[in-house]
Amino acid sequence: MAKAIRMSKTGGPEVMEYVDVEVGEPGQGEVRIRHAAVGLNFIDCYFRSGLYPQPLPAGLGQEAAGTIEAVGPGVSGFKVGDRVAYAGRPNGAYSEERVMPADILVKLPDSISFDTAAAMMLQGMTVQYLLRQTYAIKPGDTILFHAAAGGIGLIACQWARALEVNLIGTVSSDEKAALAKQHGAAHVINYKTENFVERVKEITGGRGVQVVYDSIGKDTFMGSLDCLRPRGMMVSFGNSSGPVSPFGVSELASRGSLFLTRPSLGNYTATREDLDATANDLFAMVESKKVSIEINQRYALKDVGQAHADLEGRKTTGSTILIP
Repeated sequence: MAKAIRMSKTGGPEVMEYVDVEVGEPGQGEVRIRHAAVGLNFIDCYFRSGLYPQPLPAGLGQEAAGTIEAVGPGVSGFKVGDRVAYAGRPNGAYSEERVMPADILVKLPDSISFDTAAAMMLQGMTVQYLLRQTYAIKPGDTILFHAAAGGIGLIACQWARALEVNLIGTVSSDEKAALAKQHGAAHVINYKTENFVERVKEITGGRGVQVVYDSIGKDTFMGSLDCLRPRGMMVSFGNSSGPVSPFGVSELASRGSLFLTRPSLGNYTATREDLDATANDLFAMVESKKVSIEINQRYALKDVGQAHADLEGRKTTGSTILIP
């Protein structure tokens, strides 16, 4: 038996239960992993609350790092004892051990610790596809990135600085503003005390930005559109304030023939080739020290309810991990 988090209904942090589970042996194309560290991400809250539906009862968590303990039939490229990490479905990372498909695993370089890997796989690969694939930023570009002091945001600030891109970040406090600036943001806007649309226009001399990366959703979506220059791209990749309200596509035309995309990590890492390329680019940035992973919160797995409450309460910065 192993300990894991399970939920039989959706709701607040209290629906997550710390229970004993039977892990079993891996089947075709599967491996069994013992987790050393587990990542915490906002998408976990979406599944817990029911915003993103899944069959119940269910596990939670999409990111972890650990060691392979058993390999099922049909698995190639992995063996018992390999250090591995992953980010993606199926849910179930909130556990000491689990059986899972081998096709979402990547081998972890010896230079990267389990804690760092668990803190960066989902967030770091998200930044990679956002900045390098969804909209391939280039030196001299000016971009807007919401929640710049969060886990994804701090990685994005550093990656943008390494690419010589001017990142304008939004945050909710002066302390978070200082953190984002320290990590490479060219400009920081505290949206609690400033109008971010007006400030973006001031910073860009009225031109607007080439691309907006928005994980906030409902509260910032229309304002984000107003920050774009003609033919700019709106990248909506999350909705921490709630889902975006329906709107007419003419809103894009009236603001200058804007582009809109709603990407997800799974679509950018659907093949082994894409997954390895995305992960290897992230590993290279971390190994080169151009990007450092800030683990600012650690919780025991059994205390995951408090971790979710702190995350949703905007009390966290950088990355958060759970220790089984």
